[in-house]
Amino acid sequence: MEDADGSFRMASRKFRREDTVVEIAASYGAAIGGGGFFVIAGPCSVETEAQICAIAREIKALGAQALRGGAFKPRSSPYSFQGLGADGLTMLLKARAASGLPVVSEIMEASQLPLFAEVDVIQVGARNMQNFELLRELGKSGKPVLLKRGLSSTIREWLMSAEHIMAGGNPNVILCERGIRTFETATRSTLDLSAIPVVKELSHLPILADPSHATGCARYVESMALAAAAAGADGLLIEVHNDPGAALCDGPQSITPAGFGRLRAKAEALRAALRDS
Repeated sequence: MEDADGSFRMASRKFRREDTVVEIAASYGAAIGGGGFFVIAGPCSVETEAQICAIAREIKALGAQALRGGAFKPRSSPYSFQGLGADGLTMLLKARAASGLPVVSEIMEASQLPLFAEVDVIQVGARNMQNFELLRELGKSGKPVLLKRGLSSTIREWLMSAEHIMAGGNPNVILCERGIRTFETATRSTLDLSAIPVVKELSHLPILADPSHATGCARYVESMALAAAAAGADGLLIEVHNDPGAALCDGPQSITPAGFGRLRAKAEALRAALRDS
């Protein structure tokens, strides 16, 4: 699949041959791309200050390089937990101070941008992948953007959304494959592993995989994470909760810190084996 009409020029491998490395927090020396393997972990939602700080310290000790936590939550049901909003972002920043991990959180709309001034990476969720007003404003911000693939979006549409951010002057885009909607119901979505090498061929942007949202089931997260690493992903986005059964959001797809530690070790062993092969 070539970009015949030039619709994603700046995101294209034709525009830039070498891989882009996105510096996500200079003060922490954190960067995504360029041959490294970057793992972002944490709970779906920030629930309390004690919870997010405790998880941050645990995953840092187990090899996580950034902390994820949702303050604003797009939920299918209006009766589900919607997040703590600005208070959740404040707690997330306190967890950054406690752990030394840069933080990633999802934005819902352009009007929230001032609240994200201190967040290291702004996540655009699957439902907002084609919210072009939001993408244009993020293009002006210069802040690293983690852009998830839409539920039913093609790779071309995904890269065109990245182009909206880059055309606004922001080259700091990180792609995230989080599963797409198919006819299969055994998992929450279908993790499109083929998207990883395809994106690597078409674009210079780094790409992560999110097996937690793709499968919706903690039992499958490790195997899909390892498959994504083998497919060439630049890193992973993993949901980790210290008590998944009591989580206010997406507990069934969250693994424990101990499970995360095992996954992290296996991913490193796999990458080492592939380098040596």
